[in-house]
Amino acid sequence: MNFKSLRQDIPAGLVVFLVALPLCLGIAQASGLPPFVGLLTGVIGGLIVTTLSPSKFAVSGPAAGLVTIVSGAIETLGSFSALLLALFMAGVLQCLFGLLRAGNIITLVPGSVIKGMLAAIGILLIIQQIPVALGGAGEFDLNTMAFSLPALTVAVTGLLILWLWTQPVIKRNRWLSWLPGPLLAVLAGCLATLVVAWFVPHLTGSLPRISLPAFDSLQALTAELERPDWQAWRQPAVWLVALTLAIVASLETLLSQQALNKLRPQYPEPSPDKEMRAQGIGNTLSGFLGGLPITAVIVRSSVNVSSGARSKLSILIHGVLLLICGLWFSELLNAIPLASLAAVLLYTGYKLASPGLFIAQFRQGTAQWVPFLATVGGILLFGMLVGIAVGLVTQILFSLWHSQRNALQLTRYDDHFVLRIQQNLTFMHNLRLKRLLAQVPDNSVMMVERDNAGFFDADVQTVLNEFAERAPQRGIQLAQWPQAQG
Repeated sequence: MNFKSLRQDIPAGLVVFLVALPLCLGIAQASGLPPFVGLLTGVIGGLIVTTLSPSKFAVSGPAAGLVTIVSGAIETLGSFSALLLALFMAGVLQCLFGLLRAGNIITLVPGSVIKGMLAAIGILLIIQQIPVALGGAGEFDLNTMAFSLPALTVAVTGLLILWLWTQPVIKRNRWLSWLPGPLLAVLAGCLATLVVAWFVPHLTGSLPRISLPAFDSLQALTAELERPDWQAWRQPAVWLVALTLAIVASLETLLSQQALNKLRPQYPEPSPDKEMRAQGIGNTLSGFLGGLPITAVIVRSSVNVSSGARSKLSILIHGVLLLICGLWFSELLNAIPLASLAAVLLYTGYKLASPGLFIAQFRQGTAQWVPFLATVGGILLFGMLVGIAVGLVTQILFSLWHSQRNALQLTRYDDHFVLRIQQNLTFMHNLRLKRLLAQVPDNSVMMVERDNAGFFDADVQTVLNEFAERAPQRGIQLAQWPQAQG
């Protein structure tokens, strides 16, 4: 860290704090947990993970993409304390991933699957936050959904502000563009709370607000911290949730690092293995203290870079400000309506699952949009881990099909046939090889070109040998025929 960069890092840290504050509160609320849990997670990510991370600019904290996993896991496991144990275990798994140098595994995950995962998360986030925007906090059920005109007005106003802050007229204005859209949406909600309280107090109950505890001592603070249920390790579901959290949190972190490196290259590039270990330690601590899953978050990281950050100090400053805000300004934060936070998360979900993303995938062809939709559908129907697996299997099948099509080509020149082998062949190419050889008629000349292939496995060589044995009986002359390999 370079303290000479304080002039740039202090304002950058302030801007990141203003963006992170409503997100931390909203993500905790969306997960069905007290808003204090979101602040605690932001502090751990901003101070502990930042200190250990190899990246100068990556901001870590609670991620909107894990909201649906967290809320679903609490329902499945039966308690938040059981989820904390799963999070603790997920952190240990991430540390092991880093020690085993599995950080580069992100390069093996197809882009269609990753984009499908993010789109599915966005859709789930939208579905989950619609009831909150309407004034309730339950599941998406048209028969029991609550409706509140003040809450709906606050949510729509917040969405309009967030949309307006992406328009060129705002971006071109130096001073307005400096103000984060999420913060303004939350401030508009706070203003609505005051207006309702002053002029129509009987409607105060129809505009639910967040509820942060006030801490007057260290004992009061520690009393709010929930501990893991260490006995829950006997539940198989805890292990599945831990594995899901470890994989998805690692994917989101490494994706954020890749995207951040395009915005602000670092030389040498931050080690993905070290980042995995830093995130693992952060999640282990978060699980132990009663927080949410932590990942590197591209939205906050990009704000950090665009605000002129020069070192980790900006992220540490944002973490300190979150800590101060949670300890001494809880009454001020309690004026924030839940509908404002719902607007922030609805807009986040829309950006993750925007129509433009679906259109772009369709334009790239069947090999991209089929695995993309398979991932989205799999996650929506079966859950995160199974959905990712469905997408991976679909992409692998498409890749194998294209490999089959391109590896072997048969060309005819009158009674001469040329079989071009474009790559090394395995038993998985046997079916297409047999089909192409079956097209060669009797009394013809057969030639093989294999400039780009140096290896055939035994099953492929067997198919070629069998064809060569029958060729004389059919009057087929062989030229440049591959011989058995020793």
